[in-house]
Amino acid sequence: MLRAVVRAFGDPRQVIRLEDAGRPAPGPGEIEVRIRRAAINPSDLIPVTGAYRSRTPLPFVPGFEGVGEVVRLGEGGTGLSIGQRVLPVGASGLWQQYLVRPADWCFAVPDDLSDDEAAMAYVNPLTAFRLVDAAKAHFGDAAGQRIGVTAAASAIGRMLLVLLAQAGFRPVALVRSAGTAVRLAQVFSGEIAVRSAPPLDAVLDAVGGAPGDALFRTIRPGGAFIQYGALSGAQLDPALVASRRGDVAFSFLWLRSWVHSASRAALAEAFALSFAGIRAGFLGSAVEAVLPLSDLPAALARQDDPARSGKLLIAP
Repeated sequence: MLRAVVRAFGDPRQVIRLEDAGRPAPGPGEIEVRIRRAAINPSDLIPVTGAYRSRTPLPFVPGFEGVGEVVRLGEGGTGLSIGQRVLPVGASGLWQQYLVRPADWCFAVPDDLSDDEAAMAYVNPLTAFRLVDAAKAHFGDAAGQRIGVTAAASAIGRMLLVLLAQAGFRPVALVRSAGTAVRLAQVFSGEIAVRSAPPLDAVLDAVGGAPGDALFRTIRPGGAFIQYGALSGAQLDPALVASRRGDVAFSFLWLRSWVHSASRAALAEAFALSFAGIRAGFLGSAVEAVLPLSDLPAALARQDDPARSGKLLIAP
């Protein structure tokens, strides 16, 4: 089978290589999945750079999100059947044609979702759910608090704008250009701020670095700053965070930590909510292109293009 492999940390376009590999047989309680679609997300590429090298052993196959069909069953009960579509979660490895994964870490996909929809039902929707839950936990009852969302025109940014409003908060879309603001205004009727932000009660931040530092200073006492990404390539200034001395709560949300601590029932419930939101239209993501795994170099180059209009999916 063909797979993408990282054997050294660095620029993803330079260090992710395509290799031929054998197909290991599934063991007891495991299944083999033929990957039908896999997403390319920032969370797939950041570990490749070595940002989390202390918990990322080499070599590894990237890809945290995608959908496939069961093609082989290991011994013992799995609760799944040949031909059934599943979401394999809990670890990377989806940028290859076949994947062996414990059946307990695979979740059945409803028949009414397409492969493209199912391939994006995990990382962004479940992260968005956890972020909104974190805001609820901080404020107790939602009562119109102004919550800024960075990278608000991104797929997860748009999800957060909807979910925050549904929860009773007042989302403020934070974007970096007037053009992005114009495009976002076509689908979001709430407040949009370009490059600067009014006083906020909280921020859900995917950027970090200097932009995050500036936003941290806008938060009212008693508010919260919840970071879940570092698109800038940097974290917030630790000295700045410490200087607030508790008047603003800071936390970093790792979806992986919740996934590995949650029960299977809680994960299944979260996926059911994700599937429902995709059907309703507010948790879906636009797809720009579906490319074969053999075209991964072109996909990675396109991933960095600011003119990209939607998600890139791999069809191994």
